[in-house]
Amino acid sequence: MDNVAKNTNQVGLKERVAYALSDFGCNTIFQIVGTYFLVFCTDTLGVAAAAVTGLFALTAIIDSIDGLIWGQFIDRTHTRWGKSRPYWLWFSVPFAIFCVMCFTAPPFSQTGKIIWIYVAYIGAKVLYSAINIPVTSILPALTSNPKERVTLSTIRQFFGNCGGAIFLPLTLPAVAILGKIFGNTDGKSTNSPVGWFIWAVTLAIITAACLLIAFAGTKERVITKDSQRAIPMRESVKALKGNYPWAIIIFINFIYWGGFAVRSSSLPYYFKYNLHNEALGSLTLAATFITLFSTALVPFVAGKIGKRNCMLLGMVGTALSQIILYFADKMGGNVPVILIGIILYYISYGLTGALIAVMLSDAVDFGEWKNGIRAEGFVTSFSSFSAKLGMGIGGMILAAILAAGHYVSGASGVQPDSALTAITFGFIWIPFIGYALSAVALLFNNIDKLEPQMIADLDEKHAAEIAEIAE
Repeated sequence: MDNVAKNTNQVGLKERVAYALSDFGCNTIFQIVGTYFLVFCTDTLGVAAAAVTGLFALTAIIDSIDGLIWGQFIDRTHTRWGKSRPYWLWFSVPFAIFCVMCFTAPPFSQTGKIIWIYVAYIGAKVLYSAINIPVTSILPALTSNPKERVTLSTIRQFFGNCGGAIFLPLTLPAVAILGKIFGNTDGKSTNSPVGWFIWAVTLAIITAACLLIAFAGTKERVITKDSQRAIPMRESVKALKGNYPWAIIIFINFIYWGGFAVRSSSLPYYFKYNLHNEALGSLTLAATFITLFSTALVPFVAGKIGKRNCMLLGMVGTALSQIILYFADKMGGNVPVILIGIILYYISYGLTGALIAVMLSDAVDFGEWKNGIRAEGFVTSFSSFSAKLGMGIGGMILAAILAAGHYVSGASGVQPDSALTAITFGFIWIPFIGYALSAVALLFNNIDKLEPQMIADLDEKHAAEIAEIAE
């Protein structure tokens, strides 16, 4: 029975690529939003950092709600395309439009600009949940084979990292060049409103196309009784009872991605104002390609030492990389040491990111195994909730730190010492705290030991349900 289930749930190469394009599409533009939105607001729009602090605080509150709502929508969705896939069809284009709005400079007053960025950023974040939660919630429906899930998640993460690796380092040079061609700038300024807008439109088109391909090229094939009906909220909640693997991964999602968001948003500031070397900042972003190598190793490493230990290795590595960056900073921004820290960071990050979605799929299985309820949308929606809440609070903390450090919006290249200290704290120490706490929490997850019996029991249960449905 177990072998039959695994064979019938194997995913072909074309579908693997189609699924991976979902994350490539998400990261193509949303990593740009996460990395450059704050610096665009302060340095291009001229909005005070304190005003953006309020935006991040409000968004964190909204994100604590909208992800759970989208999860409930998914569990209540029953279409000929499945539960999760339709959301890529319905919301890919609206999501892309709001992301473009995040990098649009309207000819408004300061108040008008603040209102604009609030609408644009909140809209982009809410719609990101609509297209990103299905990326995770569909995984347990694509296959019940644990090894195939690791493969799918690894390919997905590989493509997702490609989105960041390709477009993050290109962003500032592209903005400068497009600003020169269409906006009459000198070709060096990264504050060109026209450059930012055209670049955002380009990425938005790529994003929407990838999500639509993902919709057309995937299939929800794991059939259960719960997948054939709308699951009420009161039943979905039961899937979380005693589900400690879920609780651990949700906490990690919150603290790890919170630290990641602060690091990403503070990186442009650090290299621009602390090191006066934006080119080196672009080079470090280009080093994202290193992540592709370590991500490709995840199935092998996880197969040898287990999923948990593979993630743990990555988390410890990211924490150590921040320590190395601290010593580089104390050495006056020593470039070779910075590059060592960056290389270790991306190698370690690749070992972690691919397995978070797999751990969430395991939590879906654990909830069904323990409580009899399989609520993919509700269980995995907390992933988006916790990650976005962490990133929102992280962005709020960074904006607040910049404001407390008397950061000068729109400055040409010089900031007061207090602002430089705030930037360093955001780039090095806040991420370190997030990565270290994530590693400690992961030590308490023993899902790898439970998995063989859990999967065997669920395969038997699903086979019985399929037979019942066929009658």
